[in-house]
Amino acid sequence: MPLPQPAPLVLRGLRFDASRPAVMGIINRTPDSFYASARYLDDDAALGRADEMVNEGVDLIDVGGVRAGQEGEWVDEATEIGRVRPFVMALRERYPRLPISLDTWRAEVALACEGAVDLVNDTWQGADPDLVHVAARLDAGYVVSHTGGLPPRTDPVGVDYGPGDAVVEDVLRVLADGARRAVDAGVRPDGVLVDPTLDFGKTTPNSLALVAATDRVVALGFPVLQAISRKDFVGETLDLPTDDRLEGSLAATAVAAWLGATVFRAHDVRATRRVLDMVASIRGDRPPARADRGR
Repeated sequence: MPLPQPAPLVLRGLRFDASRPAVMGIINRTPDSFYASARYLDDDAALGRADEMVNEGVDLIDVGGVRAGQEGEWVDEATEIGRVRPFVMALRERYPRLPISLDTWRAEVALACEGAVDLVNDTWQGADPDLVHVAARLDAGYVVSHTGGLPPRTDPVGVDYGPGDAVVEDVLRVLADGARRAVDAGVRPDGVLVDPTLDFGKTTPNSLALVAATDRVVALGFPVLQAISRKDFVGETLDLPTDDRLEGSLAATAVAAWLGATVFRAHDVRATRRVLDMVASIRGDRPPARADRGR
């Protein structure tokens, strides 16, 4: 069977596709991120981690100022802006060509970062309907997500999409509708990412099914983001705590890459970069860095 061929993503003049899948490095400007090693409230520490990511082969950096889950303190709009705006501005000055993604569901937060942001990562399925229009105004890309209709910072309880692959069908419907709305709002089609949004509004079997169905998401005709790194579905599948989920995350990453996903949000940049390059070469989309053996 032919392998799925993903649509390209273009950010800041850079093209990401099957021959060059993108590693989206994570910097959380929060004191309570679920993975402690990704917490960088101190500006110098955050910039230092960005430097490390660049050396490890990162393609874009995703900056967030609010924990995704409901644990921890509530963060208002002004506090979120104070956490992310100074840092993304400093990051843009330090790396003028590096694409920067902003993880927020609030339009005003994205507006506050005008001039520095290349991608708006709306992880809460358009909870703020103005956010997609802000992305278009900023000439930024936009991530279309699926959260099962839950509002921001809501952990899933009693999730039931129905029998069989009903969860996959629901995700495909929501992502297709969201992608059309983004294009209609003025976002460039090659800047629209669709994200099945594993764990958000989903059980562990739901998320596993969606990794396995990555090719069906690719078939929507937009580049696909898979945010797999160290998530609860990996931990529950292997019965492992957050700090021990690297191998499971990389295994799921390899499967999703083989099935055509283009962007991978990751804490472990170097390991993810190597996995993606190896999979791209096995697929035949990327030549080996060298091929001296046997000559």
